[in-house]
Amino acid sequence: MAADEPLVLGIETSCDETGVGIVHGTTLLADAIASSVDTHARFGGVVPEIASRAHLEAMVPTIERALKTAGISAKDLDGIAVTAGPGLAGALLVGVSAAKAYAYALGKPLYGVNHLASHICVDQLEHGKLPEPTMALLVSGGHSSLLLSADITSDVRPMGATIDDAAGEAFDKIARVLDLGFPGGPVIDRLAKEGDPKAIAFPRGLSGAKDPAYDFSFSGLKTAVARWIEAKRAAGEEVPVRDVAASFQEAVVDVLTRKAVRACKDEGVDHLMIGGGVAANSRLRALAQERCERAGIRLRVPRPGLCTDNGAMVAALGAEMVARNRAASDLELSADSSLPVTDPHVPGAHAHGHSHDHDHVHEVSKENLYS
Repeated sequence: MAADEPLVLGIETSCDETGVGIVHGTTLLADAIASSVDTHARFGGVVPEIASRAHLEAMVPTIERALKTAGISAKDLDGIAVTAGPGLAGALLVGVSAAKAYAYALGKPLYGVNHLASHICVDQLEHGKLPEPTMALLVSGGHSSLLLSADITSDVRPMGATIDDAAGEAFDKIARVLDLGFPGGPVIDRLAKEGDPKAIAFPRGLSGAKDPAYDFSFSGLKTAVARWIEAKRAAGEEVPVRDVAASFQEAVVDVLTRKAVRACKDEGVDHLMIGGGVAANSRLRALAQERCERAGIRLRVPRPGLCTDNGAMVAALGAEMVARNRAASDLELSADSSLPVTDPHVPGAHAHGHSHDHDHVHEVSKENLYS
């Protein structure tokens, strides 16, 4: 392996997907995923305890599948990266514990990385190195954020975020009101293609002149759509599901793209990257493309499979950490469910001048643990 191209395994367990990715520099070698979404579907949302249990069962087989796909042995790795936060505490703990165990057994450096920064970094696997700075719009079930990344390993600045429901959350809730099942994003996207986005004038949250320029709010929109549907049902009329889906979706992507393009112009950034689960939405991609072209901004969106939670994105950020000689994390690394995006990774205490007296009793037998 070329010395300047780190070989890194990434583990992602922030929600209901057990993702394990292996990356060589910016080349994706394996992206193995075990999802527990079907188990949660009957509850209409993710149940944290079920997610944690599913991660526990899927972890080792998924890691072994990724190593086999990549055609490498675990001892060839240059490092192990893992999502340290943000996410569901119990789910994160499973990934962090597994990463620590593998890093310790293999004698490899451990990198606890940020889930949101990973979503930005994954685009390198498809479109090459990220320009610096890059504006990133991250939209998922848990997040709607506008971030300015000057250096994906050390300098990510929040420009704006959702003050209530994330965009993906709104999709799930409206799908529930329309009895479309869970998760709501893909099915609303599909139905919206056959509906009229101008049929119903749903509100655009925080779009007034005095509103925060880059923050998002989808709670009012969600309530407005639910009330509109209820009124139709109460009057005994049929709900035009396709038109509701199209009009609701348009209200969401209109605000997202308008604010993202505005932030790029205000900051003088000519690149916009869109990531997160909702970036798989076809209308969001189309409208963003249209508005970016008009503004002279280059749009980068990874393919849908890399937008949803996956191990490849964690491995991509881990590889970048190794390439830029960032400090590894300690084996005392803990999961942080509210890790701020301003911390793209969690360096070890020794990186800050503290020293830990590690228990080195087992150093000798480490080789035998994983042959």
